[in-house]
Amino acid sequence: MIIREWRGRTEPVRADAYVHHFRNSVEPELRRVPGFLGAYLTRRMLGEILEYVVITRWESMEAIHGFAGTTPERAVVEPGAIAALSSYDSTVRHYEVIEEVT
Repeated sequence: MIIREWRGRTEPVRADAYVHHFRNSVEPELRRVPGFLGAYLTRRMLGEILEYVVITRWESMEAIHGFAGTTPERAVVEPGAIAALSSYDSTVRHYEVIEEVT
């Protein structure tokens, strides 16, 4: 299993905009991609800025290619996310899961 991590930031007064975009646009799109296993949308305050961390789980790097294309390190950031965030990472990080405890 592969974990894909991405971060975006916004002002607290705009907190609901990205959550709405994620639920109504990102989540349905992810569910259609073969090899997608699940996602977490998390957030935390960093001083005056609200940071979101999106963690998705995938069967393999091949599955991630089905979502992200030929350059999987490049973030897939839709116009709705750009409108909801004040800044975001243009790249993502991938991690191979060595062990999972449930």
